[in-house]
Amino acid sequence: MTIRLLLADDQVLVRQALGTLLDLEDDFEVVAQVGRGDEVVGAALECSPDVALLDIEMPGLDGLAAAAVLAEQVPGCRVVVLTTFGRAGYLRRAMEAGAVGFVVKDAPAEALGDAIRRVMLGERVVDPALAVATLAAGESPLTARERDVLIAARGGGSVAEIAGSLYLSEGTVRNYLSGAIAKTGARNRMGAVRVADDRGWL
Repeated sequence: MTIRLLLADDQVLVRQALGTLLDLEDDFEVVAQVGRGDEVVGAALECSPDVALLDIEMPGLDGLAAAAVLAEQVPGCRVVVLTTFGRAGYLRRAMEAGAVGFVVKDAPAEALGDAIRRVMLGERVVDPALAVATLAAGESPLTARERDVLIAARGGGSVAEIAGSLYLSEGTVRNYLSGAIAKTGARNRMGAVRVADDRGWL
């Protein structure tokens, strides 16, 4: 049986090299490649892949959000998150989004092929070290709104700019930032962004 694959990664060289590598396997066929998260579902609907390999950081829609939409609109397609970001929070969010596999890009090529074959058999595949780190880290303490505010704060904009982008009052934004700073143990909002990013909470 040939396993049909969709690859989504915004780095063209990485995506093409991965496609070439996977096409060398007798039981794999790369049927679609996209460079944006918001192109994933359209490509899946058009090409009917068995497995989608999604990077996390992509323009248009990140890989975790794309995984959630894919699980809803193309439920027969299994999702494996393939990323350089081996962070505990990302693994938890990927599984919540419907992904059945999570493989870091520095894993050996054989590990990726094995992961694809195992998810086709109905298994969940997770990097063991990342699974342990996820259990140790626990869940994100941030509320959905605190997370939104920190994501908006990444660019270093003022409270007024963050408030405008999220359609919130400046006072409300300050309250969410204060909560996020306290929960991350940071000294300021950019520190909170760094901590939350490092733990995969954003």
